[in-house]
Amino acid sequence: MSNQEATPSFEQAMDQLERIVAQLESGDIPLEKAIELFQEGTKLSQLCGQKLEQVERKIEILLEEEGGLTKKPFQPQETDKGDNR
Repeated sequence: MSNQEATPSFEQAMDQLERIVAQLESGDIPLEKAIELFQEGTKLSQLCGQKLEQVERKIEILLEEEGGLTKKPFQPQETDKGDNR
C-alpha cells in the first residue's frame, strides 16, 4: 500500500481524531495506550491543518482567477461564548 493510499481524507482524519479525544478524556486507558493515542492524534491534527492550508490556497487561486478579486485573509466571526451582558 502506498503512502498516498494510506492518507485519510480530512473527514476521516477528523472522525479518528474525535474518537481519540473521547478515549483520552475517558481516562479509562493505560498510560502507554494514552501516549500512543496522543501521538496518533498529533499526527492527525497536523494532517488536518495541512489539508486546510491546501484548501485555503486553492480558494485563493480560484478567487484570483475569477477576475482579480482582492485576496483577504480568512477572519472567522467571533461567536458568543456565553457572555450574557
